Amino acid sequence: MDNNLKIVPVSGIFTNISYVIPIYQRNYAWVEMQIEQLIEDIDSSIDDLNKNYFLGNLIVNQTDNNVYEVIDGQQRLTTLFLLENYLGMNFAKDVLRFEAREKSNRTLNMINNKNNAELLEELVSVEILAGYQIIDNYFKTKDIDKNELMKKLEKVFLVRVQVPKGIDLNHYFEVMNTRGEQLELHEIAKAKFLEVLDTEHDKKTAALIWEKCSDMDSYIQMNFDPKVRKALFTEDWASIKDNICDFDSIRENVPNDEEDRNSVPLIEILKNKKLLNNGVSKDEVENERFESTISFPNFILQVNTVIEKLGEEDSTLDDKHFLDNLSWAWETADRAKNFLYHMLKCRVLFDKYILKREYARDYKEAGKWSLQRIEKYRDGKSDKPKYVGTFGDDVSQNNKQIRTLQSCLRITYTSPKTMHWISLILTKLLENESCDIIEILEDYCKTKVIQSNFEDEKISGFGYERIVFTYLDYLLYKDGYSYFDREIIPPLRDDWQFQFRSSIEHFQPQHPVEGVHWERDDLDGFGNLALITVSGNSKFSNLPPAGKISSYPSIIEQSLKLKIMKELVNHDDEKWTEEKASKHKEEMFRILKG
Repeated sequence: MDNNLKIVPVSGIFTNISYVIPIYQRNYAWVEMQIEQLIEDIDSSIDDLNKNYFLGNLIVNQTDNNVYEVIDGQQRLTTLFLLENYLGMNFAKDVLRFEAREKSNRTLNMINNKNNAELLEELVSVEILAGYQIIDNYFKTKDIDKNELMKKLEKVFLVRVQVPKGIDLNHYFEVMNTRGEQLELHEIAKAKFLEVLDTEHDKKTAALIWEKCSDMDSYIQMNFDPKVRKALFTEDWASIKDNICDFDSIRENVPNDEEDRNSVPLIEILKNKKLLNNGVSKDEVENERFESTISFPNFILQVNTVIEKLGEEDSTLDDKHFLDNLSWAWETADRAKNFLYHMLKCRVLFDKYILKREYARDYKEAGKWSLQRIEKYRDGKSDKPKYVGTFGDDVSQNNKQIRTLQSCLRITYTSPKTMHWISLILTKLLENESCDIIEILEDYCKTKVIQSNFEDEKISGFGYERIVFTYLDYLLYKDGYSYFDREIIPPLRDDWQFQFRSSIEHFQPQHPVEGVHWERDDLDGFGNLALITVSGNSKFSNLPPAGKISSYPSIIEQSLKLKIMKELVNHDDEKWTEEKASKHKEEMFRILKG
């Protein structure tokens, strides 16, 4: 094997080796979705301990004996450090450190030394600490066996790649982050589709469809040149024209000059290892305003599931088998054309009916859930896009309810391979665009809640599935809630939306600093639990209910169930008791059962 390549078991990645994250790299930035995906990949990929699994590349520059500067892969490497520390693996001091970032190093050392002391927020890296808490919460909610996962780590490998000596590392890092060094799987899939098509005209049309669909963070209509947009979409831009009914009709309606300008020979795609330039001017796209729920490769798998009419029990949303799942579609030219046509059609429906995150105006930093369709308007002599609520005005009851119902599912099923609700909607919309999305998704949620066996007395604490908490909050949002003839939660309130919550919080703490200690059954009962953010759980810590209410009212607002629990505390004696928790559990179960 090349001396610059070394296959390293993940279980021994930090053994007798030190890694330095250079200053030109960004801070640790992985959040729940990426961290959970990494653990899922490790846990689900090794069914047979006699087989190995490769997690990817770690690109480094050796600066000293057994000291490596990390050029690419630091997010994954830092997460592996946190995971292996959580599993109880012991490392030498400074096996991983950040150049000139004392907060990050202080936090890594604290975790490595198993030091649970609470440091002031300004002294630690909040992002690294949150990453560790996400791992802790994931193991508790999924009930993963630590010892079994440690055995699996011995069969998981990274390829450590040494960059050539004497290379300009700043330039190399810039190239890695703007173009990438490896050919992505979706680029290989694109080449496969183009390869099976017979004529140059077909290949150019296919390349055009692929490239315009690949930009997921803007509405598909805005990815096209104005002439093509006019040829493919209705006058208001909302839908594909009726006469655009298959791949051939797209090919015949796309102006030739657009094809020529946007296509590159197949050999160039493979040789350059990069995607084509979309060719859309910056004036036409509202850059960074919208963020898609899923990435382009995940969208391709969703389209595949829709076309093949695959059920949820199928694993086709799992990107570990990306090329295998799609291979049927490039067996013949007709299949390839059918897939590409449906990719465009599904993308239009996706943008119109599946929620996004929007970063604009008051929500430019934090973002908000958005369910909007694109609509053309005339500004002087030019046509421009505006975004209006898909189901009437953006604040209409119907639009708010569907947006909140989808965000309930979005925060529950954070891994793209579990987002079957998206393919369910797209399948129904292809059959009938006037289908009842509320009924479809509520039925889906009810089925998931029933399948969780939430009423089983054996289930407690972290054993309750997230969907039970999130769907309950959706029902409280939809119908509102009153207590002793006083409205606590108004229906469809304007000032509340789902946050990315994954941490099960005990309202009466498991380890109270002072006060009454509850029996385990009451403590872990559904009436004493709520789902909040990881950071919220950390701030609540072991405070008693009254302290949580008075100190962190904004965290209480994260969960409508928790808001009701707060009112129960304040109603009589301003105490949270086992009896109140038990009655609250019965009431919430009644609402869930409808």
